[in-house]
Amino acid sequence: MTFFDWGIVYLYFLVVAGIAIYYSKRAGRNTSEFFLSGRRMSWWLAGISMVATTFAADTPMAVTELVAENGIAGNWLWWNFAFGGMLTVFFFARLWRRCGIQTDVEFVEVRYSGRAAAWLRGIKAVYFGLLLNVVIIGWVSLAMETAIKVLWPDLTIFGQTAFVVGNLTISA
Repeated sequence: MTFFDWGIVYLYFLVVAGIAIYYSKRAGRNTSEFFLSGRRMSWWLAGISMVATTFAADTPMAVTELVAENGIAGNWLWWNFAFGGMLTVFFFARLWRRCGIQTDVEFVEVRYSGRAAAWLRGIKAVYFGLLLNVVIIGWVSLAMETAIKVLWPDLTIFGQTAFVVGNLTISA
């Protein structure tokens, strides 16, 4: 990469860091500001934000791999998520807003009650917190490691691991 290319990369990181610092001050006030932007965000924008959280830096690489391996038909695997995403934005986001809740755990608590709700919350915590997140973090880390190998081929596996872990730590 040329000096100009690196300048664009650094400028991008500076802009992102500036936006993060600006909004972190607002989000630090209370949990409503952190999760819901003080409930000042419109329901459709909140819904789009919910869908956007399902995408990561590795998503374009995964889609490229699907199309490379399966041809244009490989797109159907991720196109089917578009329907669920639209339901989230135009149906569920409005209902969640009306319920006055902040998280999906609160939704389970409002919608269901008793021992069944407690079991469902526990199962969701184990499934999403332990099983699914481990797979997702591994997948994103592998994608980042693959990109790092292309940018810096002489970087050792220890250096790549330190870079990935450092970025995940900062991002969290």
